[in-house]
Amino acid sequence: MAEVSNELMYELLKRIHGDVAEVKFDVQELKRRMTGSEEAVVGVNRRLDRQDERLERIERRLELRELAEPQRPFDPT
Repeated sequence: MAEVSNELMYELLKRIHGDVAEVKFDVQELKRRMTGSEEAVVGVNRRLDRQDERLERIERRLELRELAEPQRPFDPT
């Protein structure tokens, strides 16, 4: 069995440190991308909310007009 020396331990720790640094960088990048995706979803939801509000206003106006206009039976002739 190979002898475990301080130099070998030091090299292994350096390699582990490098791997941990790489994983840390990747996690930070994933967090940035996730934040961007969440912000995009929030933007889409805001737009949909505005469209819903506009549609509700339009529907209310149409209902008010229908009630205000005299209703005549349909006469195809």
